[in-house]
Amino acid sequence: MVTAAGGEGIWVRVDHTVEDQVVELFARIAQEQGHLDILVNDIWGGDELTEWGTPFWKHSLSNGLLMLDRAVTAHIITSRYGAPLLVEQKKGLIVEVTDGHTLAYRGNLYYDQAKTSAIRLAYAMAWDLKGTGVTAVAITPGFLRSEVVLEHFGVTEENWRDAIPKDKHFAESETPYFVGRAIAALAADPEVDAKAGQVFTSGTLAEEYGFDDVDGRRPNWVRHFDGVVTELVERGAPFDPIERLFLDQRCSQADFDPFKREEAARIRALMKPDTEAAP
Repeated sequence: MVTAAGGEGIWVRVDHTVEDQVVELFARIAQEQGHLDILVNDIWGGDELTEWGTPFWKHSLSNGLLMLDRAVTAHIITSRYGAPLLVEQKKGLIVEVTDGHTLAYRGNLYYDQAKTSAIRLAYAMAWDLKGTGVTAVAITPGFLRSEVVLEHFGVTEENWRDAIPKDKHFAESETPYFVGRAIAALAADPEVDAKAGQVFTSGTLAEEYGFDDVDGRRPNWVRHFDGVVTELVERGAPFDPIERLFLDQRCSQADFDPFKREEAARIRALMKPDTEAAP
């Protein structure tokens, strides 16, 4: 895909949880390319390990720890050996790809730890990288039409709109190219160091930098999410499970934002009678 787009794609099989393999990878990059400009940490592999709807004391511990090993430890190892190439040339970008731009609870303890850790890694690395010319940020896509999501809905990228009747929010989804273009825009920004340590969404960066998804759309999940919550609060109960998920997320976000606690209290009050009426 990289080569087809005009670049030179070089595939390398690496287990990023194995230090020696990562060391060998960056040694090869240094030898063959002579430098490194961008490091994107998007290592995951946790879909099959996440036991949704299972409290942490019943969740498989081995699955949970393996998820953290893949999604957190692997990122740390990779940054540890990739950063020196960037620091050496006194410029570059490290990007931590996550899910969600807030500290809201993500529905599963291990998944939550993996995705919030990516945000914190970018923040901590940015502090260590001060004065080096290298910038670290975190970024999240919105409703991502990944291969797994397309398979879940039983559609392909060509007919993805056929899944909208199953989930109306899917209309605001985006391709993986969208977050890729967001990262490219960050890397091309000469003032990107002003964004060090922060977390961004593909949709908000698209508004800032003026790029679109490959299908010509410019989805913005944050704006969509806020609009849905506002509509639900104005309408009131009863709420279906998806609507409750949106409201729970807003309340969870407010746990870390004192300016939204009044709104969260109002939402919880709206949800309480709905809960009491539920079987």
